[in-house]
Amino acid sequence: MTTAIRYYTQTGNTKKLADAIAEATGVKAEDVSVPLNGYTDVLFLGSSVYAAGIDPKVREFISTLKPENVGKVVCFSTAALLPSTYRQVSGLLKKQGVAVSEKEFHCRGRFLQVHKDRPNAQDIEAVKQFAEEVLK
Repeated sequence: MTTAIRYYTQTGNTKKLADAIAEATGVKAEDVSVPLNGYTDVLFLGSSVYAAGIDPKVREFISTLKPENVGKVVCFSTAALLPSTYRQVSGLLKKQGVAVSEKEFHCRGRFLQVHKDRPNAQDIEAVKQFAEEVLK
């Protein structure tokens, strides 16, 4: 099974999760500026909430995905206030005809003085377990 990890971050929170998934799966985590090459069975896609939405760079990356090059996308995200980016990201992926896992991982992320310790060690361990379970 082929796996890829792509993420976008402005503050480093989502990168922490992507790096933890990389450690758990043995796959290099790369920014959404790096296109997928060939077919990928499972794509872990990380994003964050900025001003109640996802960054245009994530939208642009999603626009490059096709059912022919991705088996399914598994979402992970961070946000200081909103519950996750799943609804926005999955909606865009479905418009592209790309399958989206109902499983997602989300945790709080630090923003200014809010959630100063997040993602924390528990979040990192939880996302590693999440990635391992997805790939079983």
